[in-house]
Amino acid sequence: MQATIIDGKEISNHIRAGLEQKVSKLTAEGIQPGLAVILVGNNQASRTYVTSKQKSCKAIGMHSELIELPEDVEEHVLLNEIEKLNNRDNIHGILVQLPLPAHISETKVIETISPNKDVDGFHPVNIGKMMTGQDTFLPCTPFGVLEMLKYMDIPIAGKHAVIVGRSNIVGKPAGQLLLNENATVTYCHSKTADLASVTKTADILVAAVGRAKMLNADYVKEGAVVIDVGMNRDENGRLCGDVDYNDVVDKAGYITPVPGGVGPMTITMLLYNTVKSAQKVLANRK
Repeated sequence: MQATIIDGKEISNHIRAGLEQKVSKLTAEGIQPGLAVILVGNNQASRTYVTSKQKSCKAIGMHSELIELPEDVEEHVLLNEIEKLNNRDNIHGILVQLPLPAHISETKVIETISPNKDVDGFHPVNIGKMMTGQDTFLPCTPFGVLEMLKYMDIPIAGKHAVIVGRSNIVGKPAGQLLLNENATVTYCHSKTADLASVTKTADILVAAVGRAKMLNADYVKEGAVVIDVGMNRDENGRLCGDVDYNDVVDKAGYITPVPGGVGPMTITMLLYNTVKSAQKVLANRK
């Protein structure tokens, strides 16, 4: 029997409809949620992402700004731009599009963004709060994964979740969020011996390695929930994930497609975090 498809577009649209109402209420109170995006250089993939984020903001009534800086911008100039945005009342979320040119420290950039406007959820303060289960801005992609599972009423507590990949942006926080929901979590990575023997024990398998179709049916337990975070190109130049979808779809219980799975959720959770930031400003005002 074929797996149930977890439709990221449908879930995303459902969440955005709720956000649109919140934006409308906030705007009526004199606070229009605002997101500023800084784009350094002219990476085409980054530009595409940024355009998509701006369109999504406008679609739900949010204010959106794009600050473009040249590839050879000096680090202190970029940090200065971030500080200006930290101090602006009409900007509730700040996002610096990654990757950055080699001469700029990603760590410095992330740490310069105010934790109160860090809607990517990458600042060490927000990561620390996530680790200890406190209310904070959660990293957008792992947050999106969690929301998909909840929307589909997939049980998490007591389940074995296996994360393939240990990046600071996806792998590590995805595991932590599932742990916070009382899953038993195993992390796998390039040094894991006999990867398939571990992934086949997963009730929830999250693939976040960035290698096209790396995980086929041999890596998946019958009936498992398979969440594919990968975004790659196959040998024909088509978008594909880290999971060999056609091979796994008849073995998994649930599966996310690529495209149309986790992707739409990432931008939606970015909007969610920005609206949440604006709501905090309103709450502090009252």
